[in-house]
Amino acid sequence: MQNYKKFLLAAAVSMAFSATAMAETLKMGIEAAYPPFNNKDASGNVVGFDKDIGDALCAKMKVECSVVTSDWDGIIPALNAKKFDFLVSSLSITDERKQAVDFTDPYYSNKLQFIAAKSIKDFKTDADYLKGKIIGAQRATLAGTYLEDKLPDTTAKLYDTQENAYLDLTSGRLDGMLADKYVQYEWLKSKDGSAYEFKGDPVVESDKIGIAVRKGDPLRERLNKALAEIKADGTYKKINDKYFPFSIE
Repeated sequence: MQNYKKFLLAAAVSMAFSATAMAETLKMGIEAAYPPFNNKDASGNVVGFDKDIGDALCAKMKVECSVVTSDWDGIIPALNAKKFDFLVSSLSITDERKQAVDFTDPYYSNKLQFIAAKSIKDFKTDADYLKGKIIGAQRATLAGTYLEDKLPDTTAKLYDTQENAYLDLTSGRLDGMLADKYVQYEWLKSKDGSAYEFKGDPVVESDKIGIAVRKGDPLRERLNKALAEIKADGTYKKINDKYFPFSIE
């Protein structure tokens, strides 16, 4: 009887170990340099709105997920090179990107808006005023594309990260900045951003942000289902309210 009990215990442990070993694991790609949506805390852990959304989706799909960080410029090629399984890093859904990846339903809506020093009282967002001005934006973003396509007489200075763009703005190397409104909203509340403000109305009102997967990957539908579930059960709102006093859905 004693040996039989030991056998049952060993079998149970073996089954539990096998079930754990067989649990599905996924990797989420994140830039980790775009607060409050994604960045690293003092301990080097990836945090932010995107990370929390990714974790919530993984919980709904009942899978184990880990984070893989990637430089922004190469983040879509990294996805297609299978360095991670899905990309949740505030990526605008554009026709050009749809040629390289598939997107889920949008998980938030963004706007593009200029900021500049509060001391510049006459700052305008029209092409005539911005002619010859130096305006910063992050490279390979909707803001960077807008500057190059819509304001060809403006000098667009593009940066590898949003944080580096802010450094040049506060150092006086830029006349203004164009970026996502909700990223700028966070920065304007900081000590460095306190001397700056939004200028004019948003120049893009409805920039839809999606999660990217490789072309044809059925993971897209699973993510869409999980996204609908976290919106329905209040999880999405809790994450939203953690970072913003208004809805960004």
